[in-house]
Amino acid sequence: MQEHKYELATFAGGCFWCMVKPFDEEPGIMKVVSGYTGGTKENPTYQDVCSETTGHYEAVQITFDPAIYSYEKLLSIYWQQIDPTDAGGQFYDRGQSYQTVIFYHNDKQKQAAEHSKLQLELSGRFTKPIATVILPAKTFYPAEEYHQHYYKKNPAHYERYQFGSGRRAFIDKHWGNI
Repeated sequence: MQEHKYELATFAGGCFWCMVKPFDEEPGIMKVVSGYTGGTKENPTYQDVCSETTGHYEAVQITFDPAIYSYEKLLSIYWQQIDPTDAGGQFYDRGQSYQTVIFYHNDKQKQAAEHSKLQLELSGRFTKPIATVILPAKTFYPAEEYHQHYYKKNPAHYERYQFGSGRRAFIDKHWGNI
């Protein structure tokens, strides 16, 4: 029997509440965890990260089976969840902790991320330059339990946030009703 070799993908896309559902419960996705990465403080809390003093980003870390769900497909879903042209945050949420970043875990992921970014730039889908950066993965710290799978725990608030922040309208405008 062949042993499964799972990989990690880590994406910062603004509010991590909105970055779980698009990946969750897809075939080959083993888990999606909301958390913090990219900064200097060990074991940061939500309050620490919101203070904009830790250097961390709100992010999701996805454990996936590349034999079932490719990293390239993850990248495609990622691009469809964010405004990749906004260097100041995402939608309602402003500041460094809400900026978009693809964190790569190996050279293959780095090359795939760079290729997907170039393809998006060349597509003409956006009139402004792509601001999302590609960085090496750093230690990932899971967020507090109340942030995990927020869309399931607080569906009404999650939907209000999706619409009120402008994220849903942006996605619908640029990608259709996905």
